[in-house]
Amino acid sequence: MPTVRTFAAPLLVFLMASSTAYAGQQHIVSPEQLASTVEQQLKTEDGDRSAVRVALARPEVREAAAKLGVDLSRAVAAVDTLQGADLTRAADAARHVNDRLAGGASTITITTTTLIIILLVAILLIVAIK
Repeated sequence: MPTVRTFAAPLLVFLMASSTAYAGQQHIVSPEQLASTVEQQLKTEDGDRSAVRVALARPEVREAAAKLGVDLSRAVAAVDTLQGADLTRAADAARHVNDRLAGGASTITITTTTLIIILLVAILLIVAIK
C-alpha cells in the first residue's frame, strides 16, 4: 500500500496543477474586448456630459434658470456626478434644447423647450442633492 501512495500522490499533484493552469488561461471575454467596451462607455458618457454643459452654457437657458430662481452653478457642478439613467435623461433633454435653439433662435417658447430645460435643471439639482 505505501508504494501505491508513493506513485499516486505525485500523479494527483501533477493532474491538479495542470488543470488549474489550463483553467487560468480561459477567458469568457477577451481583455481587448473588455477594454474596448469600457472605452466606448467612457466616450459615450463624456459626450453626454458635454451636451449637458453646452445646453447649460446657453444664454437662453441661463435666463430661464434665473427667472425660476435656480442656482445654475450648482447644476453645472452636478454634471460630473451624473451617471447611468440620470445622465442619459439629462443628455437627451440637453440635446433637444441644443437642437431647438440651434441656428440663432433667441427665444424659448413656453412649450416643450421650456419644460425640457426645467426638467434638465431639476434632474441636475436632484442628483446634486443626493
